[in-house]
Amino acid sequence: MENKKLKWCFKIKGGLKIVEPNERLSKSYLEQAKSSLLRAKKDLEDKDLLWTTVAIYYAEYYALYSFLQKIGVKCENHSCSILAVGILFGEDKIKIINKHKDKRIDAQYYMKVDQEIKVKVMLTEAQNFISNFDELVSNLSEKEIKKYRERIK
Repeated sequence: MENKKLKWCFKIKGGLKIVEPNERLSKSYLEQAKSSLLRAKKDLEDKDLLWTTVAIYYAEYYALYSFLQKIGVKCENHSCSILAVGILFGEDKIKIINKHKDKRIDAQYYMKVDQEIKVKVMLTEAQNFISNFDELVSNLSEKEIKKYRERIK
């Protein structure tokens, strides 16, 4: 089933595409992830739970996307990007971002109350998620990049 979805992701406009690995863009996305995480912390301090939730998700997505850029995968579709990483590393690696993606959608489209504690937990999870991808991206060897590129094709 997952492979069927992945094949679909290669066919759609803005879907998965194998490109040259891009170290500069990878670093840029990682910096954006860290910046968005700081924005989330500031929004939480300001008690703006909606934008904290949005910033948390995007911080995680930018960290995940930094990995894809590092191995030379381009994608404009969030679900396909997340799926690709899930196929490479397993569901555990993407469980948090999928959960936070749903929470971002809920926060943006359905008004919630008394969410501050849940958002604080999300922030902690996001810090760990981004830290893990930072470490992963920073330590990728050329051999590993080639291996991931072959697996995703």
